[in-house]
Amino acid sequence: MYGVVTRNEEETDWSEFDRAFYEVKDVTGRATEPVEGAVNMVSCFGDNAVEGEQELLCFDDEGTAATRNEPYFDWTYVCPTHDRYREGLLDIIEEAAEVNGDVRLDDVGFPREEYCHCDRCERRFADSEFEEWGRWRTSVITEFVAAARERVPGDLYLTLYPDPYPGHLEARTGVAVDDIEAYVDEFVVPIYDMAYSTTYWLEILAKGFVDRLATPFSVELYAVDVDIDDLADAAEVAAEYGRSVLFGYDASNARATVRRMGADAREGQSFGPE
Repeated sequence: MYGVVTRNEEETDWSEFDRAFYEVKDVTGRATEPVEGAVNMVSCFGDNAVEGEQELLCFDDEGTAATRNEPYFDWTYVCPTHDRYREGLLDIIEEAAEVNGDVRLDDVGFPREEYCHCDRCERRFADSEFEEWGRWRTSVITEFVAAARERVPGDLYLTLYPDPYPGHLEARTGVAVDDIEAYVDEFVVPIYDMAYSTTYWLEILAKGFVDRLATPFSVELYAVDVDIDDLADAAEVAAEYGRSVLFGYDASNARATVRRMGADAREGQSFGPE
């Protein structure tokens, strides 16, 4: 199966795609109405719109906020323990689920290993039942996913950072895969590149998730300005491991790629002796 991830509603109906994911809230903070014909997708704790709101941000133990102005961050992160923001997210998820029962959660987790040490997180960890800070972090994220699950009557999708090595997701983002799998119907693993001129690394990561996950997963590829032949090669590799291959953020390039693969498959068919 091939699918598309898009911000344009009309592209969710294109016949080349078996499934579509539509962003109703993205990392810019932009929000729009959910649609019936696609899995509505919510960027949870990535949100550039909150950059100036100190109480919402994640901080490390030196007081550095996880914003797009700092190295390593492509966008700004909201602290997952901020109750008002968390409840707002759950409202968005519930509203999306009322339009289409399936929902995808994106950007779930803490930004990196050293986050978050805001006053609220320090206080809640101290008051918790956990002796290890890492275990407390994973409980915060698991509780959020469980709360989202209660509001989604259909399939719940969750994006995973593309690191299948055991323990890495827990340490980096607070996403404890073994705990969260009970609430998730399918994971999505974005394995992005600007060219896909080689694909051996893509295969290594995808195969790692086959071994790491008990739950089905799809591979999401970056489609913007990527050569169609290279994108097709990457899609063929990803299709060997994922339930489906999704193309992100350039539906026209993705459609051309799917058509190219279909044409190549037809040319390679054999219908008996000539």
